[in-house]
Amino acid sequence: MAPAAIGAGLLSNQVSDSVDAISAQLAAADPPLTTTVTDRDGTPIATLYAQYRLPVTAAGIATTMKAAIIGIEDRRFYTEGGVDVQGMLRAAVNDSAGGSLQGASTISQQFVKNYLVNVVDRNDPVAQQQDREDSLARKLREAKMAVQLNNTMSKDDILANYLNVVEFSGTVYGVGAAAKAYFGTTADKLTVPQAALLAGMVNNPSVYNPYTHADKALQRRNLVIDAMVTNGSIPASYAATAKAAPLGLLPDGPVTPSGTCMGAAPDAGFFCAYAESYLVHAGFTADQLATGGYTIKTTLDPRVSQVAKDSVDANVPTTQDGVANTFAVVQPGSTGHQVLAMVANRNYGTDPARGETSTDIVADASNEFGAGSSFKIFTSAAALVTGKAGLETPLPNPDSQCFPVPDTHSACYTVHNDGHYADPISLADGLATSPNVAFVGLESQVGMPAVLDMAYKLGLRNTLATNDAGAVPDPASGNPQYNEPQSKYFQNLLSFTLGNSPVSPLEMANVSATLMSGGVWCPPNPILSMTDRNGNAVPVPQQACEQVIPTGVADTLEAGLSKDTTDGTSAQAAHAAGWTRPDIGKTGTTQQSESVAFVGGVDGYAVSSMVFADGPRPREICPGTPVHLGNCGHGAFGGTVAAPPYFHAMSQLLAGVPDQPIPGPDPEYLSARS
Repeated sequence: MAPAAIGAGLLSNQVSDSVDAISAQLAAADPPLTTTVTDRDGTPIATLYAQYRLPVTAAGIATTMKAAIIGIEDRRFYTEGGVDVQGMLRAAVNDSAGGSLQGASTISQQFVKNYLVNVVDRNDPVAQQQDREDSLARKLREAKMAVQLNNTMSKDDILANYLNVVEFSGTVYGVGAAAKAYFGTTADKLTVPQAALLAGMVNNPSVYNPYTHADKALQRRNLVIDAMVTNGSIPASYAATAKAAPLGLLPDGPVTPSGTCMGAAPDAGFFCAYAESYLVHAGFTADQLATGGYTIKTTLDPRVSQVAKDSVDANVPTTQDGVANTFAVVQPGSTGHQVLAMVANRNYGTDPARGETSTDIVADASNEFGAGSSFKIFTSAAALVTGKAGLETPLPNPDSQCFPVPDTHSACYTVHNDGHYADPISLADGLATSPNVAFVGLESQVGMPAVLDMAYKLGLRNTLATNDAGAVPDPASGNPQYNEPQSKYFQNLLSFTLGNSPVSPLEMANVSATLMSGGVWCPPNPILSMTDRNGNAVPVPQQACEQVIPTGVADTLEAGLSKDTTDGTSAQAAHAAGWTRPDIGKTGTTQQSESVAFVGGVDGYAVSSMVFADGPRPREICPGTPVHLGNCGHGAFGGTVAAPPYFHAMSQLLAGVPDQPIPGPDPEYLSARS
């Protein structure tokens, strides 16, 4: 024994310095907890986690569970000082003889090991390997730290902390989560058979997983029951009854929340994904959000969200082949733009056969075909600001025209009107009826830099940072279409005002919110509040709101957009829906009807509704019940296909609510000034 003891003593001295440092880490590291995402009323909509853990206090753990874990793992737990001296000596002798390390660890030592593996070093595979290595140095380190714990913490707290940190298989950590995931109960209500099954799993969660290795799990459970008898926790007469009990597991388990926003309700998945992305851009890491135990109260309005979801599902079924219908609602305001709903006929998930998509098609510039003529809003705003046109200014509007394109080799850019329009036509009437020639001519007069700058100011900030495929610019492509952001790529392309480029549906709703806020842009904000695991408020950085255009311009443009649902491109659909409220609106239809849009707002709701081809073989979108892909001649329009969900949703949300008038035009912006 002497050589082994002396060797262990020398090794003990060598690990002393590292023990103090690791002990400090252990004391400072909080275990990963689940983060709860709620709607604005506080109702949970999603749970985010890397380790599914529901912490409980010592008083919240059933005596059966405590007895089971002590009986199988550490019978002398309440009498030893954190280490099993006999086991350590046996391990030292065996290690000095070159054998495999032996000797059972105490619960205190197991707590140290599990805390290092599952908490302190969970993102460091090399350190985790060291935490698990079969060496006397690791045993001594655990032993020293275990003794420290026993000098500073009560036995009940050590036991509770151990049961809160230990893995029970997969992503299930801690007895609180295990009780719920395996049995649908809580840690304080665990029966003897249930507690014995869980206690048996901690030795090897994979081998004793009752869903994948039921026979081994049953044998291990019964072994724990025998240990409880030996330890005096339960009478021998009860053991046979406990062993005869079925495993009693929840079917298809362990049953846990998904751990991501894909587990959210169908009307909340895209919103949750955007909220998560928003917080990452605000400075939080994905790991922080998945492990911090935060409560994130979002701005999601459950009524608005459900009504919007029902409206798009009625327009385009969830599993409709190749057709997506997104719908975003933003609340205008001069101090903030709260996002109330982000839905689609698609659901947020990974199974295309069920109509799911893993792309946030509401927030991202995922509508690669564009928002069509709704982009004429940017040309109109730029013309009003620069004085090139006023609301009553007559715009040249022949049936077709070829416009010179500066700084290119093209002779000119030819544009045709889809139908016959007045020539000239006022800007106000043009906004209602949407002739292409008049607006491309106005865009040419105003200049592309001013129009693109206006699109950015009003709200297309993330959109314009993407390339013409709606992705991150790729300089390696060698193609300007893909290696330049849209803000640069469209500098000399007059097609921009016709809206044939990728766009974020959410940002288009926020464009309406900017106009309805008197020209004040604010970031589309999905967060109401955030608290940490202890209930303390967590500040969330946010971009400041900006007065991006004069209030007079915003009011004048709203007045110009107020004719769309009464005399313009969506008037027929409005009439069919019985819609009579004063509002603003602008439709859009791309050339091949592969994407159609309605962007507008009414009574405190800024909205975008977009229907676009989202499958691998995009084609013309056709109106009908339901909306579908096909070869239907002229195809869908923004007014016939994208506007109906807006009328359907807003009619329900505003039932019984008095109308709010649209601002009148500012006289300064009725005529051209330059």
